[in-house]
Amino acid sequence: MEIESKLFQKINSGKADRRTTAFDLVDPMPFLYVRVAKAKISNPDADSSFFAKLVIGTHTIRTKSQAANREWDQVFAFDKDGLNSTSLEVSIWAQKKSKEKDAATAAEISAGTVSFDLQEVPKRVPPDSPLAPQWYSLEGEGSPGNDVMLSVWVGTQADEAFQEAWQSDSGGLIPETRAKVYLSPKLWYLRLTVIQTQDLQLGSGSAGSEPKVRIPELYVKAQLGAQLFKTSRTNIGFTNPTWNEDLIFVAAEPFEPFLTITVEDVTNGHSVGHAKVQVATVDKRTDDKSEPRSRWFNLIGDQETKPYAGRIHVRVCLEGGYHVLDEAAHVTSDVRPTANQLSKPPIGLLEVGIRGATNLLPVKTKDGTRGTTDAYVVAKYGPKWVRTRTILDRFNPRWNEQYTWDVYDPCTVLTIGIFDNARYNKSGEAGPTKDKDVRLGKLRVRLSTLDTNRVYVGTYALTVLLPGGAKKMGEIEIALRFSCSSWISLIQAYANPTLPRMHYVKPLGPAQQDILRHNAMRIVTTRLARSEPALGQEVVQFMLDSDMHMWSMRRSKANWFRVVGCLSKAAQFARWLDGIRTWAHPPTTVLVHILLMAIILCPHLILPTVFMYAFLIIALRFRFRQRVSITMDPRLSHVDTVGPDELDEEFDGFPTTRSVDQIRVRYDRLRALAGRAQTLLGDLAAQGERLEALFNWKDPRATGIFVVVCLFASLLFYVVPFKAFVLGSGFYYLRHPRFRGDMPSVPMNFFRRLPPQSDRIL
Repeated sequence: MEIESKLFQKINSGKADRRTTAFDLVDPMPFLYVRVAKAKISNPDADSSFFAKLVIGTHTIRTKSQAANREWDQVFAFDKDGLNSTSLEVSIWAQKKSKEKDAATAAEISAGTVSFDLQEVPKRVPPDSPLAPQWYSLEGEGSPGNDVMLSVWVGTQADEAFQEAWQSDSGGLIPETRAKVYLSPKLWYLRLTVIQTQDLQLGSGSAGSEPKVRIPELYVKAQLGAQLFKTSRTNIGFTNPTWNEDLIFVAAEPFEPFLTITVEDVTNGHSVGHAKVQVATVDKRTDDKSEPRSRWFNLIGDQETKPYAGRIHVRVCLEGGYHVLDEAAHVTSDVRPTANQLSKPPIGLLEVGIRGATNLLPVKTKDGTRGTTDAYVVAKYGPKWVRTRTILDRFNPRWNEQYTWDVYDPCTVLTIGIFDNARYNKSGEAGPTKDKDVRLGKLRVRLSTLDTNRVYVGTYALTVLLPGGAKKMGEIEIALRFSCSSWISLIQAYANPTLPRMHYVKPLGPAQQDILRHNAMRIVTTRLARSEPALGQEVVQFMLDSDMHMWSMRRSKANWFRVVGCLSKAAQFARWLDGIRTWAHPPTTVLVHILLMAIILCPHLILPTVFMYAFLIIALRFRFRQRVSITMDPRLSHVDTVGPDELDEEFDGFPTTRSVDQIRVRYDRLRALAGRAQTLLGDLAAQGERLEALFNWKDPRATGIFVVVCLFASLLFYVVPFKAFVLGSGFYYLRHPRFRGDMPSVPMNFFRRLPPQSDRIL
């Protein structure tokens, strides 16, 4: 099911031609462009409207109807490979409305025709200026003095008129089939610190109310949009109720108008009062050094009986020093902090050429007789989403579209998904349908595994997991190039923390981070679904892996065998030691004896020898390093060994739809606990895979840095006495907390940036 990638076009900085264009990663697609500007009619009727009709073989298209001598200024792009004629006919027609009751019927009268031989049409290649329209005399009966202004040329998809043109391969001017670029909303963490309340009016407000017997038990509830969080409960004693708890929300620009804070009484289930905070007036901070100001708000109860119910003391701020994760941490595509002033300049450029797809399977029927697929591609990196145009009714579509992203961190992941468009209205009526797009497959590319300034072009298998099992939906052909603008910044990135500083100074708990991530996913999904044309909810959820936290026996098996695969290296080493002990290979055993005596006699050579061996072995492995594997790995994902019952469990909703209430509760509890265990297994497997990636050149830059460090460490430990090193290491490990930093160490940052295989799990 996996297709080996074809790597070619190695770009050398000194010899290769670096004059790249916006479409140098894709093939040029010839299009016949026709720009119809306007027509000049000699004797027009006052009640007639005119339109132009273009005919190329079986292709017929008309402009919008306008009054006489008015401009159309419409561009039509015909896929030249799909044309079945060598001539183009442009005719002008007069449409005269009938005076009868049925005003919709109209008589069409030809005002003349002009023909073009397609072999004589000039070619235009950007950056040439646009071809100027010219007047052409119309021929035919009743057309003396009638002219049409138009221009005809042959260009490619790189032509600036392509985006606004009527396109023959994507259904014309249908909004749901056009290429678009989307931007995720800018996300902030909103921190609400509930300090205390004062002067609470706990009475019911009625004249005949009886005094309360039980001590009131209170909690504070805060709501921002659809997000709702509560503090712990506290009893009212001789002092004012105090919480000092943080509630963190995800806020997206433009912000929700109000943050609603409510004090609830648990004993009677009634609200004591509420206050509203305007989010637009909330302070913003970028680090932990500045403390946001605290504010008092009056609590409002019932407007008639209790307009004043007390006051509440809170501290509210928008945290700009965090990065709001809206996708799984192991496949994140952006790690920049929210505040723009904390963001560093880009270190490179990622260029992606979406060339085409082959052997796509039909996913729906057309006219109830034959299968068809209307495919388009979505690529996501950072906050930028790109969507190609939809190629209608083709199993081997060719998009040949190219997009670029700024790269701020090399240890990020590009996600590419392919879908069948079911939203455009096939009946010709305006507006999209309510059908959901069908997913055809997904790829992920970890940028750290790519060589810089090198073009990767390949065809990769598309595999999607369905309730009936894994299914190959076809292949997709893409081209990639990661260009580095600053090698120094690229190398420094491996020593920097993965996330911004606030994640380590004031860290968020794993459970809290998971809740915030899902809230961010819902916000991004909702905002993109409100775009025009909309990026479907099912598309965004599939790209962001919104169901990654759900329990799956298949994923648990995959993570378990990833752990076993890493531990097998230790078992292999143990077997090698047993072979040495049992003299399975006498020459090797003799060499180990000599090495053992050398270590005992010269202990100061231990570390230089170890690092020198590491340098030599890993450097020699560079020639045999594994080529970049972009396609998802069905074998690693264990999609071939999954059973029907396990698939039914994986595709079951949460909560489960099974019968018997008691079974449902137990089943949901088991799945929630198993989901955490599954994540833990994945994290453990990722640590071993990072070590394996370090020694196998999966990230050439990281392994190159390690090789150089090994070389210098070998020379350093040859000069520095071993005893001095042990003493210095002990003093450094036991140093005073005053001399310790808040941020992770450089080796830890380097290790966390090594690529695991998490991004290849379906």
